Amino acid sequence: MDTFVSDSVSPPRVAMLGGTFDPVHLGHLRSAVELAEALDLDRVHMIPAQRPPLRGAPGLPGHQRLALLRLGIGDTPRLHADDREIHRDGPSYSADTLASLRDEYGEQARLVMALGHDAFLKLADWHQPQRLFALAHLVVLERPDHYQPLAPALRELIDGREVDDPAALFAAPAGGLLRLSLESRMAISATAVRERLRHGGSVRYLLPEAVEREIMALGLYRHER
Repeated sequence: MDTFVSDSVSPPRVAMLGGTFDPVHLGHLRSAVELAEALDLDRVHMIPAQRPPLRGAPGLPGHQRLALLRLGIGDTPRLHADDREIHRDGPSYSADTLASLRDEYGEQARLVMALGHDAFLKLADWHQPQRLFALAHLVVLERPDHYQPLAPALRELIDGREVDDPAALFAAPAGGLLRLSLESRMAISATAVRERLRHGGSVRYLLPEAVEREIMALGLYRHER
């Protein structure tokens, strides 16, 4: 993995954006770009999960999903395809990944874990959810048209942590919660993309061109279980 070098005297602002990226699509990448802009981040680590604990096995092995992610990112500033979960044994627990990033960037870095609204609703069921806040801030990528009451365990977990803006969030290295609505909410589903590929449908303008070319060249997802 390449080494991050900051030219700023202030602590680096770094985000983890995890997922299966099965495959990476334009919604993933646009969200990462807008996240970096909205929070003035130095880097967004896009991290494919090898063994996601709360969902089934991905359609492609980790090394292929990582390769497609690298193709999709290309030379996009601030976005980084991170292989640390691909090379780690056992379930891909976010707390372990954040601990690795915290070791890498130091205790004063402003570290963020970004997650979608649906994942946020299940946060209390994650592995060591309190540890997530000890290591990082959580930024929930909101769905403006969606509201669902929070379960009691989730309300207890986030009690007293929520702030209203990035400045308040980054007053400390970790421990806060910010709900963030991104400008472009691209309703692209990796599940729907895989289904189209399996049945020979068009995925044009759903995937980066380089990703689409590689998938077609290798015949990926055509015989997905």
